[in-house]
Amino acid sequence: MKKYILPLLLVYVTLITSVSGQSIKAKNLPEATITSLHEAMQAGKLTAVQLVQLYLDRIDAYDKKGPYLNAIIMVNPKALSEARRLDSLYKATGQLVGPLHGIPIIVKDNYNTFDMPTTNGTLAMKKSIPPYDAYVIQKIRDAGAIIIAKSNLAEFAMSGQFSVSSILPGYSRNPYDTKRTTAGSSGGTAAAVTANFGTIGLGTDTGSSIRGPAAHQSLVGFRPTLGLVSRSGIAPLSMTNDTGGPICRTVEDAVRVLDVIVGYDKADTVTRQNQGKIPQTYRQFLDKNGLKGARIGVFRQLCTSKNSDPQVYALFNKALDELRAAGAIVIDSVRVPELDTINKSFDTIPQLRRDFNLYLANLGPNAPHKTLASIIKSKQFHPYLEKSLLDAQADTLAPEAHKGWAKNLALRERLRQLLLRAMDSTQVDVLVYPSFSYPPRLIGDLNTPSGTNNNALSPPTGFPAFSVPMGFTYDQLPAGLQFFGRPYSEPTLIRLCYAYEQATHHRRPPESTPSLSKRKHKAVLAQ
Repeated sequence: MKKYILPLLLVYVTLITSVSGQSIKAKNLPEATITSLHEAMQAGKLTAVQLVQLYLDRIDAYDKKGPYLNAIIMVNPKALSEARRLDSLYKATGQLVGPLHGIPIIVKDNYNTFDMPTTNGTLAMKKSIPPYDAYVIQKIRDAGAIIIAKSNLAEFAMSGQFSVSSILPGYSRNPYDTKRTTAGSSGGTAAAVTANFGTIGLGTDTGSSIRGPAAHQSLVGFRPTLGLVSRSGIAPLSMTNDTGGPICRTVEDAVRVLDVIVGYDKADTVTRQNQGKIPQTYRQFLDKNGLKGARIGVFRQLCTSKNSDPQVYALFNKALDELRAAGAIVIDSVRVPELDTINKSFDTIPQLRRDFNLYLANLGPNAPHKTLASIIKSKQFHPYLEKSLLDAQADTLAPEAHKGWAKNLALRERLRQLLLRAMDSTQVDVLVYPSFSYPPRLIGDLNTPSGTNNNALSPPTGFPAFSVPMGFTYDQLPAGLQFFGRPYSEPTLIRLCYAYEQATHHRRPPESTPSLSKRKHKAVLAQ
């Protein structure tokens, strides 16, 4: 690595990146974006190898040392060799191989990667190397992205409250206050992205798990319309709700990832619905003036003075003023009176046994476990999961054979129609509400309210919902504003979220993971 010392120091001095519209010298990739990194590569000021090494140094300094974020399960041992390959191709052709050329990505460790273990956070799957990439992973590789690390998650993606797994000792920690939770289950991805361990990230969301961690880490999190993004090759939790999506520091970066990962996949039949509904690029909807004349519906059922932390409630009302100042027409408020009744009426029908056994069956003959029963028998999982896993295994009925299955489908459709009717009757483009009505909880605290609003509307309907930074409570605890839309209304959500982000620039990096000094970086490279 000694041969890279001088080029990297040159990057420290000369690389210019754009952060929130301001140009700064990037001594250690502070908030670097895909666009700024590609501009530096094309100007001859940065290589993929240099970029990967800079991020690896930050992981080394801050993940299991210093603030001990505990966000990373495994660093990709082939990241630098992949970067060298991409640098070689760029040198030979003068062309980027794709829209994510050389961009290091943090991948939640429930996405299959053919060249690295995919553990789902479970010690029992520590040596499980899938025979194939998840569909989304193949797409990002084809676009030139470099998987720099697999990130921690709530084991089996079962908790939206925290990120703890048997594959790592201890919880993933929130970089804004390391005594507090990252949320779950994609908390490792969110902590890593906000701490600048990679440029972009991938998470999954069954009930809360993209938008929750994004909100708790001052990030952008996209839960797309169910069916827009393939789930094949992603360890499942509940296929009626599961989806993947981006977790990034900016709306534009999240949109660039979305452009790459959407599409029809014959291995996931739900993606048939997206045909003819995907634009050539979602980037065309990045309009900083996109809030002018937009009609924003306030969904106060999810944030009242009685069911919210007072600082979150005040911040939400301030966000509404910010939307008005950017030209939006704010309709306060829009209601669905039956919402609570519907959400309390769903029967709990486990899908894990069937869905996870199908996933295991596709891992080939070398898979360490062939069934969920085998994993349970191994005892190699976190103790908090035992009852959930045993209950799932004991339910031998197919999900569709349960008496409550038809009732649940009817309730989902009823909620879809009520929400569409409420939005249509008020002529609003989207609904807004806080992603959480309370700040991040202390790690281990399961008594005070979590305040998550993420599972109320989007998961049971399959409609898209995006979370963007709304500011901070108690000086340092991030909060997210959620934009909820009609099916396949990603263009509208992107336009409004981007305009809000550009009007406010609420995100700021955490103080726990500052830029590495030149002296420290030089010492690391000289080893």
